Amino acid sequence: MQNTVLIPTYRRPLDLCRCLSALQEQTKPAAQVIVVVRDTDAETWQFLDQYKAHNLPLHTVKVTQPGVVAALNAGLAVVEGDIVSITDDDAAPRPDWLERITAHFICDSRIGGVGGRDWIHHGSKLEDDSRLVVGQLQWFGRVIGNHHLGVGEPREVDILKGVNMSFRTQAYGKLRFDERMRGTGAQVHFEMAFTLTLKRAGWQIIYDPQVAVDHYPAQRFDEDQRNNFNEIAFINLVHNETLVLLEHLPFIRRTAFLLWAILVGTRDSLGLIQWLRLLPSQGQLAGKKLLASWRGRWQAYQQFKVT
Repeated sequence: MQNTVLIPTYRRPLDLCRCLSALQEQTKPAAQVIVVVRDTDAETWQFLDQYKAHNLPLHTVKVTQPGVVAALNAGLAVVEGDIVSITDDDAAPRPDWLERITAHFICDSRIGGVGGRDWIHHGSKLEDDSRLVVGQLQWFGRVIGNHHLGVGEPREVDILKGVNMSFRTQAYGKLRFDERMRGTGAQVHFEMAFTLTLKRAGWQIIYDPQVAVDHYPAQRFDEDQRNNFNEIAFINLVHNETLVLLEHLPFIRRTAFLLWAILVGTRDSLGLIQWLRLLPSQGQLAGKKLLASWRGRWQAYQQFKVT
């Protein structure tokens, strides 16, 4: 099986250089490496003009629309391999990454997607906690991620993480990432609709912690600044998650999800109980997060009703 690697990038040439160097060290070479670059990203274009690709089959795609969804969809349009493996420019796949991915797809024709662990580096500190429950959508709509902490044997999951996910091209066909996802850069939760659609179509989605990349979270150039609260980014995150779940959950589970989301929620998408839990430590900030969460839920519900 031939492997295509797809990398969306924006204004992080040093990170991109590390990523491309890691791809040159793969034990199973990629047949195609697609780098999608914004038309206004002069830094990256200058880097690519000077970059020595050596034996790396590098292919660049120009995109004019902001956001990771537009970048990935532009890349998917030119994929030639049997498998497309997606990673971020601030990640470095480990040498056996493509080899392990391919082995999963070869061993079982029912597998439509494969993902793995992203080992997160914070400077010199490596996140090395462990979790057994990874990539699960609970019956009432709570999403459990933990892709960066997964341990154990390969197993079937519901959702993969954008920094380390691969798909059989035969499985996704003409499916594309949802362009309704909000945000001008990261567009959090963009991968959920894609993987849940494949799952509902009968394809198996596998998570294997040994399919690993090293992840060096880099600066974002949009409203979503990772650990800093931004009202617009918070609303966008909750909107994206809610819209996807409303469309993929059947009626009874959808109703349970809405009740749970408003009354309980999570640390990232607050409901009343989470607000009360965070109030002593975060004060007014907890209230801002609750209002932003409810606004995101409401906007997603309004969009769901008209689509």
